[in-house]
Amino acid sequence: MNYYLTGIEGMPKLLECCEDPLPSFNRKSYPDAFARLYQMNFQTLDAIENGYNSVIDKEQFLKNMAAALVESAQGKMDACSRRGAKDRKMMDLNMAMAVFVFPMILEYHGNSSRPLADTLLAAWKEAFPKSSLQTAEYAEIEQGFHKKFCYITTAVCESFGKADDCYELTLLRDYRDGYLASLPDGKAMIDEYYDVAPSVVKHINQRGNAREIYGSIWENYLSPCIEMIEQGRREDCLELYREMVHTLRDRYMLP
Repeated sequence: MNYYLTGIEGMPKLLECCEDPLPSFNRKSYPDAFARLYQMNFQTLDAIENGYNSVIDKEQFLKNMAAALVESAQGKMDACSRRGAKDRKMMDLNMAMAVFVFPMILEYHGNSSRPLADTLLAAWKEAFPKSSLQTAEYAEIEQGFHKKFCYITTAVCESFGKADDCYELTLLRDYRDGYLASLPDGKAMIDEYYDVAPSVVKHINQRGNAREIYGSIWENYLSPCIEMIEQGRREDCLELYREMVHTLRDRYMLP
């Protein structure tokens, strides 16, 4: 096998096979979708690993692999003539990279995996300077779904530099595990939120004014919710939090 050629031809396919990532990025679908795509692209990752281990100039080898994918993405962006279409395509590409491409590369756990992910990230940010993309492993993303009721809250608190065990997150987790989980339809409400929240956060993070958006969420929803919990107004908190989830879903998730 020509490892170099297989890698060059396969790199764009890592992205092409998951260009419409949103329908698969939810609690129920993501594990199976990721496993299917990983197996579909395993030959490419294997060829890159073998090529990387055999070449002398490993840095240039990885740069060539990264360039093949990034050039394909640039072609897709250039094919979009209208501004709105470009914005939507960029959002889809960034999300596909974040939740499928980088996790697939890192899931291989080879000598080439982390260096390739880092090289690809650098090439992506050079081609698309406004991107706030970061690498993450599959296990990290999948585990993120299990934050359940605090997923959006965690993103907001992180934007303010608050720790994962800060007062606000601890209070809301206690509210989730105590009051909400005890309701007859509590599990169904948590599952609904669980399906929506990760995609909402991904869409917000891809916007240039993400910090401003999180500030608005804090002011309009989270801070009042926390005050309601402190005052024992648990039902009021639930209604406001439910309103927040539905509003953010309609505003930031593509149809």
